[in-house]
Amino acid sequence: MIKSFFWGVLTTVLLISGGATWFIISGMMPANADGKPPAIEKWAARKSLHATLQREAPQGGNPVALTDPNLIEGIHLYAVNCAACHGGPDAKPSNIAVGLYQPAPQLADDGVEDDPEGTTFWKVKHGIRLTGMPGFSRTLSDDQIWKLTLFLKHMDNLTPGSKPVWEKVPSQGS
Repeated sequence: MIKSFFWGVLTTVLLISGGATWFIISGMMPANADGKPPAIEKWAARKSLHATLQREAPQGGNPVALTDPNLIEGIHLYAVNCAACHGGPDAKPSNIAVGLYQPAPQLADDGVEDDPEGTTFWKVKHGIRLTGMPGFSRTLSDDQIWKLTLFLKHMDNLTPGSKPVWEKVPSQGS
């Protein structure tokens, strides 16, 4: 009885693994960036990201003080590194943003102000697989990433000294 059960389980696992492998290597799994992702892909990516953020994102507040110079540096970092995909103050998506898979949120409309700062820091530093979001750990220092995070946290409620700098970020939209 136990031997039959074991062989049944083993056969089931092999059939499922073989079917999944065939699905991938036969080209049945979409690889195009302009296609709709299968539900299982969206579910797996969402679950994995959530679990990783729970485990790895820094806890607590931003070590960078909320000052005009820090906000302005964050705005400049955003303009150079983020605006091409996430838009400027007008939230008009660029051609890059429109073509990305998954679509990049236009942060002037769909901001991250409510996200914990550690979560935003982690996403900027490490990027997000299965999206166009790159990791900036090799090109920006932690201090720069925290300043960028500071701007993103306060982009909907900027100080009078930093708001004009944000409003001058050029539109990337078409």
